Amino acid sequence: MALQVYNTLSKKKEDFVPLEPGKVSFYVCGVTVYDHCHIGHARSAIVFDVIYRYLLRVGFQVTYVRNFTDIDDKIIRRAQEEGTDYRAIAEKYIAAFHEDMNALDVLPPSLEPLATENIPQMIEIIELLMEKGIAYQSGSDVYFQVEKYPDYGKLSGRTLEDMVAGSRVEVDPNKKNPLDFVLWKGSKPGEPAWESPWGPGRPGWHIECSAMGERFLGKTFDIHGGGKDLIFPHHENEIAQSEAAHNRTFVRYWLHNGFVNIHNEKMSKSLGNFFTIRDVLERVHPESLRLFVLSKHYRSPVDFSDETVGEAERGLERFYHTLGTVEGRTPPEESPPADDKALRSQDPELFEELERMPLRFREAMDNDFNTAQAIAHLFTLQRHLQRFMDRFGQKKLKGPAAQLARKAHDVLVEHGRVLGLLTRSPGRFMEEQKKLKIQLTGLTEEEVEQLIAARQEARKAKDFGEADRIRTDLEGRGILLEDSPQGTRWRVSV
Repeated sequence: MALQVYNTLSKKKEDFVPLEPGKVSFYVCGVTVYDHCHIGHARSAIVFDVIYRYLLRVGFQVTYVRNFTDIDDKIIRRAQEEGTDYRAIAEKYIAAFHEDMNALDVLPPSLEPLATENIPQMIEIIELLMEKGIAYQSGSDVYFQVEKYPDYGKLSGRTLEDMVAGSRVEVDPNKKNPLDFVLWKGSKPGEPAWESPWGPGRPGWHIECSAMGERFLGKTFDIHGGGKDLIFPHHENEIAQSEAAHNRTFVRYWLHNGFVNIHNEKMSKSLGNFFTIRDVLERVHPESLRLFVLSKHYRSPVDFSDETVGEAERGLERFYHTLGTVEGRTPPEESPPADDKALRSQDPELFEELERMPLRFREAMDNDFNTAQAIAHLFTLQRHLQRFMDRFGQKKLKGPAAQLARKAHDVLVEHGRVLGLLTRSPGRFMEEQKKLKIQLTGLTEEEVEQLIAARQEARKAKDFGEADRIRTDLEGRGILLEDSPQGTRWRVSV
């Protein structure tokens, strides 16, 4: 099966055939750096990170460009509020963005251009549109005239008549049509500005990505990605200005990820349900967040809630529990390696799942990057492997049984890492998870151990009321105790 992608432009799945065999040119709209990134940004970053990882996995040479918008009204306003320069704001939040991406294990792209480093390229495109009579100057601004581009609306599926009828845009006497969009904005007093043929000013938002895409990937390139909120007007306008300027296809495949809702409501600061990536990672392990995001198809909406994230968290814990069980009860290597017949004889069902895994995984991912289906296959293999290990109780495995378990372990890890999952050792994951959860209880590990020791002393003194009180207090904070002949263990259930 060839790789198929859903193209927003054609509204259907298409075989993915890059312009140049073996190579992929790939552009994703980055963030406007005036604040910390939110959970919606996390979804987009994770989705396109996995697409990037998979393209590399199947052998493509990928040039992946993700830009920063580092000049914008919001950046200027934030700089004015903080009494600093726009560049200081941009640098601050670019650094914060990189911290968030590192925490999420998002791979760095090939290039991360800044809008302000590409203004000459933007001016060139605007000049070309002016020469063709498609753009016009009005006052100190330059606008794209949408009526001069007959295909305007082809990405979003809207007609000019419908857009005008449904437009809430205030009447602007500088525009010939309410839908005309700005290519160059004349500067206002106190604002940063660059020289241009139309006077000092700065570029409009839409022209940025056209210029950076063209500069780093060519006038036509393979994939352009972003959130669904960018389809109109941002990506619609990118297509219009690029194709009007060069009379050729701008992008061949348009990919858009769905929205993140919070408890079935649109995320909004006014509703008090707005979460930054940093907010979330104070409560949720980054791999749990990745698993949550990838458990739905990237084009579908996802609902972020304690229940849905908790389900992903428990699923990830099952993966790592199984991997840890195998690592603790099998030798890393055993020779001579057993043949397939010997491995199959240990557990035919596990062996069959193991054999089918690479093809099933690839079929899921080739079907428009269906991570939800790919993850379902990983869980199926995990369940068979855990059942196999449970057959032996706490016994150490050796020979073909150990080799089958290790092979299944390695296949799980290998395919999980294509999704940015199962990248840690089980021990490291469990420690990170425990540390994260203990923070939510308001206690430290030392305080928990002290309370458990106090409970043990109360039990020795036959003060069972005090012992029960300590246990109940810990349970109320999410600390569950498990007594055994070997002593008391504890875990966090927050």
